[in-house]
Order: sequence, then structure tokens, then C-alpha cells
Amino acid sequence: MNANDLTHGGVFKNLVRFSLPYLLSCFLQTFYGLADLFITGQFNGASAITAVSVGSQVTHMLTVIIVGLAMGSTVAISRSIGAGDRRAASSCIGSTAVIFTVFSLAATALLLLFTDGILAALSTPAEAVPEARQYLTVCFAGVPFITAYNVISSIFRGLGDTKRPMYFVAVAGVVNVGLDYLLIGPMGMGAMGAALATVLAQGLSVVMALACMARMELGVSLSKEDFRGSHRHFAAILKVGLPIALQDGLIQIAFLVITVIANKRGLDVAAAVGIVEKVICFLFLVPSAMLSSVSAIAAQNAGAGFHRRSRKTLACGIGISVAVGAVFAVLCQFWAEPILCLFAREEPLVIAMGAQYLRAYVLDCVIAGVHFCFSGYFCAYQRPLISFGHNLASILLVRIPGAYLASLCFPDSLYPMGLAAPLGSLLSSIICVAAYAWLTRRGAWEDRRE
Repeated sequence: MNANDLTHGGVFKNLVRFSLPYLLSCFLQTFYGLADLFITGQFNGASAITAVSVGSQVTHMLTVIIVGLAMGSTVAISRSIGAGDRRAASSCIGSTAVIFTVFSLAATALLLLFTDGILAALSTPAEAVPEARQYLTVCFAGVPFITAYNVISSIFRGLGDTKRPMYFVAVAGVVNVGLDYLLIGPMGMGAMGAALATVLAQGLSVVMALACMARMELGVSLSKEDFRGSHRHFAAILKVGLPIALQDGLIQIAFLVITVIANKRGLDVAAAVGIVEKVICFLFLVPSAMLSSVSAIAAQNAGAGFHRRSRKTLACGIGISVAVGAVFAVLCQFWAEPILCLFAREEPLVIAMGAQYLRAYVLDCVIAGVHFCFSGYFCAYQRPLISFGHNLASILLVRIPGAYLASLCFPDSLYPMGLAAPLGSLLSSIICVAAYAWLTRRGAWEDRRE
């Protein structure tokens, strides 16, 4: 049995073995943003903190869209590997390279062209606009690096390997922190220094990944013909990837709308919300890792016809996500202020408002674990429209209107505004459970080989 074969062995063991390296990779990648914000807060005031938080939210949105689109590649490769079709897996890898080369070049040009428009649309406080513009310009120029790293990682995950991407990003993480201190501290480059550190670190991880791919045995044989792309595999990748990218993009747009609502309430509230969004990104690493892990493992088992194992993987993923989320939710009720102090120690109002927002928002870590895992499972079975639908409903019916109404009805507190996210996740989870039950009754995932 291949070391990256996820169709045999204990389901829980496979899930943990696959997800832990991916979780650590996500942690280190998220650490980029946290390090930027933390070090910026040590040397600068609220305007620079807001510039980095606003700018990093935009780049995070771009990253999750790329990761969502790349999930189409992970699922297509995983299903080919599970079915024992190595030739199809090679063609999927080549088609992935074509799709994302075009995407990265187009995205770079468009984002650089509309940088000022993006800042205006986000109602960025005037004091933070100059540094936010510098931050975004540097990050947008580095989009090819951001794209390449996440796409290469998706290919490795599709092949059942999450360890090597962890090694690449670990080295880049150390470099990023060192550059942050150098560029933001002694060199006084502020938000621009934070962006340069992140882009240079991402570039290093890409160089390492490409060098590794050129020398290692991938388990598939790549030829020049594979990199011409295949219409069949373009369709297979985009069938899953596009709805997930749209879904993740809509979620991030919801976050940005909430950022706009916060920005209109003043610089301190904008900084508080920006910091909490960064903390939440960190706390959401476990459900995010479970989503990708459930998707890759269930896809391999679906390709092999082992559907009972896929369902067990879903159940294990939900159990892990909910348990870890509950621990985070409890801890943040007691340690909200100390967490905020890490990023804004000289801004007492930012700390007070941010603690209110965090105590409510962190409840989402428990509930979101349910619909994240279901989303990964639905993608594995090439039903991404269900994930798109429940997230769209959550955003339009609860998250955005809830945050807006809370800002109007409770202008002196961010706690009610923070409740919009967990309530939105509750709606998503209900829809996922209902869809799963309906599809199960229809025999959508019947065992064929067990």
C-alpha cells in the first residue's frame, strides 16, 4: 500500500495523519498575517494597525479564493488516485498549472489597477489610506507567488501528501518574522515593510516547492503534453473549484462588508474588528484543516468506491472540529483582553471593544466546524453547489443584515455584532444536515466495493 493511500487503515488515524501537517502549514501561513499585525503594533499606532488589518483582509480574501479554486484540483487528483488512474492524475496536474498561470497574471493586473477603488469601497479611515495603499500594492504584485504556493500545496494534497508543504512554509515563516522585525522596526517601513516581508517569504516557499517537485518521485509521470491542458480535466477542476471559490469569495465579501460597517464607526472600532478578524482566522485553522482533509480523504475513497469510509471520515472531522472549537470558545471568554493586548497594548479602547467582539464571534468556532466538514464532504462527491447555497443563504439572511442591525441598535458595544457570525453558521449547519439526510435517502453515496 502506498504511504499516501488514504483508502485503507483506520479512518481516524488517516484523518489525523493527513490533517496535522496541513494544520501546521495553515498555522504557519496564518502566522504571517498575525506576525505582521503584532510587530506593526509594537512599533506603530492605530493608523498603521488599521492599514495592515484592512490590507491583509483583502489579501486573505484573495488567498481563500485561490485555495477554493484549487480544491477542484485536489478533488480531481484525489479521485484519479483513488481510482488507480495515474495518467488522469498527471493530466489534472498539468491542467491545474495552465488554469492558475492565467488566473495569477490576470488577477495581478486587475488588482493593481483597482487598488484605490478597493480602499474606497472599504471605507478605509483617511489616516490609514496611504499605508494601506502601499501594503496592497506590494501584496498585489506578489499574487503569482501566493497563487503558486497554494496551487502546489493543493497538488500535494491531491496526491495524499501534506508533509512537504508544511516544510516549505515552515522555513518561509521563520524568514517572514525576521524580515518583519527588520523592515518594520529598524528600517521603519511600517505597513509596506509588513507586506514586503510576507511576499518575499511566500516567494521563498515557492522556490523551495518547485525545487522539491523537480527532484522527488511524485508517484505520477508528468510530460510536456500534460501542461497543454485537457478540456475534460479543465471541466472537472472548475466544476468543483469555481463554486467553492465563489462561496469563499462571498464569505470574505461578507467579512469586508462587516469591515466597512466597523470602519464607519471610527478608527478604534476599525482596528478592534481588524485584530479580531485576524485572531478568528487563526482559531479557524482546525475547521479549515478538517474541510480540506475530509475533502481529500473522502475523494480518494469515493474514487475507490469506499463510501462508508467517506462517511466515517466526515463524522470524525465534525467531532474533532466541534471539540477543539469548544475549547477555544471557553478560553476566549476569560482571555479576550490579554489576546487583544498582544496587538494593541497602547490602545485601551481598541482592547475593550475588541474583547467584546471576540467573546461573541469565537462561538462561531464551535458551530462552523459542522458545516465546514460537510462542505468538504460535498466537494469530494462533486456537489459543491450545496456548499455554495448554504453559505450564500447564511451571508444574505444572517451575517450581513445581522451585523448591520447590531451596529445600529447597539452603537456602544461590539458584542451583538459579533453574534452575527455564529448565527449565520447555525443556519449553514442546519441546511447541510438537511441536504445530507435528503441525499442519503436517495442513495447518493452507495457502497460498491465494501
